[in-house]
Amino acid sequence: MAKQTRLGDLERAVMDHLWSAPQPQTVRQVHEAISMRRDLAYTTVMTVLQRLAKKNLVSQIRDDRAHRYTPVHGRDELVAGLMVDALDQAADSGSRQAALVHFVGRVGADEAEALRRALDELESGSRHAPSAGALSGD
Repeated sequence: MAKQTRLGDLERAVMDHLWSAPQPQTVRQVHEAISMRRDLAYTTVMTVLQRLAKKNLVSQIRDDRAHRYTPVHGRDELVAGLMVDALDQAADSGSRQAALVHFVGRVGADEAEALRRALDELESGSRHAPSAGALSGD
């Protein structure tokens, strides 16, 4: 995944809607869903979707006269990319390790257990990324 930038409030609202939608959405569908919670112009939602497409966070699917949008990455994958990008801000490996220690100190018991399971799976397996099941306890 390419370097990610933090999502703004409106971008996050659009992505949340797309992640929860059972199928790709038109601008109108996204606008109608988000406008229930906040007053937005149709063109504002269209611009946000176009910018998300330029950032390769959503893909555009041509459907007759309209475009339908769908997320390129799942929510978990996007958040993981943001976390890695944040770690990349550290100047050296010592700073990265210190940042990880501080991060682990801030997570709750459930998240700490998920990290333990993921690390155990990573060490016992073929050094690939852990499965989602390892993180959810399934």
